[in-house]
Amino acid sequence: MAQKSWLKTSLEIAVIVLASALFGIAWNRTLLADAWRGAPAGQAAPVPQQAAPGSQQAEALPMPIALAQVKELHDSGQAVLVDARSAASFAKEHIAGARSLPLEEATRQATPQLKGVAKDAVIIAYCNGFSCHDSMDLGKLLIKAGYASVYVFEGGLPEWRDGGYPTSGGKQ
Repeated sequence: MAQKSWLKTSLEIAVIVLASALFGIAWNRTLLADAWRGAPAGQAAPVPQQAAPGSQQAEALPMPIALAQVKELHDSGQAVLVDARSAASFAKEHIAGARSLPLEEATRQATPQLKGVAKDAVIIAYCNGFSCHDSMDLGKLLIKAGYASVYVFEGGLPEWRDGGYPTSGGKQ
């Protein structure tokens, strides 16, 4: 009697597993068909787009970067930190070793330039924290000017200072 009960339970489990597998295959048939063809999962094939006359291409945006990454790149000298705040704010306090390029000044230039900085250098723009968007705007201008690796430290000077990292006062 116990053997029949065990056999019946095993048969019920097998039927449930088989039914689930068939349902899953039917539900995901397109995903599986793409996988069997070798297409990457979850990615549509790129569609080349041509800009319509009079329309603008999508604007390139600088990528955000976290405090730990900023600190690592700063300490290793692999990045140039650029302060987007006003010259007066920079003179009062800034991240040690940063350069000043106020957004106001950069917008007045045809193509903003960082003297002595190669176009392929890693640039990290920052300002007064998450509520300040000057660093993002400066980052966009620097990308348009031809700088290839531009990042935005959204936490800016406040997050840097709160992390206990070095700041300076005065012009550099």
